[in-house]
Amino acid sequence: MSATDDIKARIDIVSYVQRYVPSLKKSGRNYKACCPFHNEKTPSFVVNPERGTWHCFGACAEGGDIFTFAQKVNGWDFKEALRELALQAGVQLRAQTPQQKDEDERLERLRGLLATAADYYHRRLQQADAQPVRDYIFAGRGLHDATVSRFQLGYAPPGWDFMLNALRGLGYSDEEIVEVGLAARNERGRIYDRFRNRLLIPIHDPRGRVVGFGGRALDPDDNIKYINSPQTSLFDKSRLLFGLDSARRAIRDSGRAVVVEGYFDVIQAHQAGHHNVVAQMGTSMTEAQLRLLSPRLAKRVVLALDTDEAGINATRRSLEMARGMLERDYAGKLSVDIRILQVPAGKDPDDFLRESPTDWHALLESAQSVADFVIELETARLSPDSSLLDKQAVAQPILPILLASENDLLRQDNIQKLARRLRIRESELLAWAKAIAPASSPTPAHPPDLPPEYFDAEYAAPPPDIAQPEPGKHLRQGSLRAAEGHCLGLLLRNPHLLAQVNRKLRELAGDDQLLQSGPLRELGADDFSSSRYRALMIHLQESLQQDDLEPLDFLARSIDAELHDELAELLREERVVLSQSLRGNFQVDLHDIVKSRRPAQRPGRDLLTELISRALQLRQERLTNERVDMQYLQEEAQTEADRQLDDRLAIDVRLSVLAKARIDLAVG
Repeated sequence: MSATDDIKARIDIVSYVQRYVPSLKKSGRNYKACCPFHNEKTPSFVVNPERGTWHCFGACAEGGDIFTFAQKVNGWDFKEALRELALQAGVQLRAQTPQQKDEDERLERLRGLLATAADYYHRRLQQADAQPVRDYIFAGRGLHDATVSRFQLGYAPPGWDFMLNALRGLGYSDEEIVEVGLAARNERGRIYDRFRNRLLIPIHDPRGRVVGFGGRALDPDDNIKYINSPQTSLFDKSRLLFGLDSARRAIRDSGRAVVVEGYFDVIQAHQAGHHNVVAQMGTSMTEAQLRLLSPRLAKRVVLALDTDEAGINATRRSLEMARGMLERDYAGKLSVDIRILQVPAGKDPDDFLRESPTDWHALLESAQSVADFVIELETARLSPDSSLLDKQAVAQPILPILLASENDLLRQDNIQKLARRLRIRESELLAWAKAIAPASSPTPAHPPDLPPEYFDAEYAAPPPDIAQPEPGKHLRQGSLRAAEGHCLGLLLRNPHLLAQVNRKLRELAGDDQLLQSGPLRELGADDFSSSRYRALMIHLQESLQQDDLEPLDFLARSIDAELHDELAELLREERVVLSQSLRGNFQVDLHDIVKSRRPAQRPGRDLLTELISRALQLRQERLTNERVDMQYLQEEAQTEADRQLDDRLAIDVRLSVLAKARIDLAVG
């Protein structure tokens, strides 16, 4: 038995969930309560003790097992959930290799160094000679004591060795102090404090650990207003968002993230009670930063950058980055709702929040769509007598952004808006768009809706395999695991095909937005019942969200020891060779090892067809299990609130049945 299976056998999921959801009560064969992850009055959160799963049939539409619940409720990743649950269950996890242990201990010591430095800078702010700095913070910036403490703002005095001497006295070496960026070494080898006479702002990673600092100049004659820590093993500004550790829960609960430009924009917003605000770390948004927010936490991202020329240019670069990312991953289809907010009267968010904190929410609601923003911005320089070539030069760079939607009506509306603004025929604009569009294979139409008698028969009474599972009707546990393993193994060997699987699901959904966002949404961890497969699927998706390493190389470096053997088994390589490679220094290029080997396929079926068939099979099983729980909830409806939920569930059941029917046709 694996550690994950052992943990699930020892910890009862109902008892564990009840620690966080005391109102969870037995209801028939299941347990239900109001969802802990969003506000609701009618219970739609269901725990199934037989399968060891939970699911929200309300706004969240999420679910999983005890590991995913622990991750979501505590903000952990899989490794943290595994470690904590293993401690609670008394399960011994596999020991780290000596190399892993040494590296983890080294990084932990460096994190301790940075945390100590943050504390020193913060305490230095309380001393008498820091009074001018406190005046600037409280009178100049309008911050409160609680805010200063919450963000642990500090002060680096003008001397060359304040932090050096403090850290040396605690036993840290010069090499360690330089490595984390708190000190620098000049050409003659002299080491000195990097931050001097500056207001210090600690920067945390998403888990709340100090990884670097931002320093704001206090001398008006200082040519460099802000300096950040340099790139280190812990600090990479292109992969961090300032304030995300504090904003994560508010972003998840609201489904919206607001991205601003500066540290004080974030600090001022949080002081005013707007906790879903973060700041980009650089002159424009990066792909890695956007992926920290969406789709994991936020469905909508609002860019509230400064309205000066630099801010506008940063917005342009951010949108171009987002478009490029979407082209690579989603065939150019905009899957995150990006809005642009321009603070009025040339103010930055910090100024606006100090003057009108209660108007911030209304201002956010006025944020423009990407299409409206780019049309207004890029056509502003045209005059009434601009030539057709001038109009074409304006249109061509923004057409890909306007077309980056899977909603035909939205694409058409965007094109019509631009055509009216340019005063040209819509057909001519579409011809320009076609000329610059990348070549793509034709997209087959989604299967037609089934005849009414099929649909009504499915909906009128649960099929026999739901009420009384019969041999061969649905996948038994062993068969299900084999199907999941085969599908995941195909994806691990051919990660680029995940986009094609998701495209197929979108084709099946057609223009039905409820199907696209519901039973036919993209393939993900929720489609796997095994905790380890779910974790590997999440790691695989993360591997596709970075460009530094081949996906399998990224997996080898990032997965927990508990998943090593599972990965080796799925890849079906020589167990000894691959396992040794995974437990070693992670220098082996797994991509080269496995790319020449292909798993067995059915005769006459190509790899993509086989993968899509397996993925749709998993989705069928998932939909069946969800319908079981929904139908039990419907049967148990008693109160008026229950009956309101029952109406929603009826719609969800019909969608699930329709999705299953389309999958049946596609697989058949």
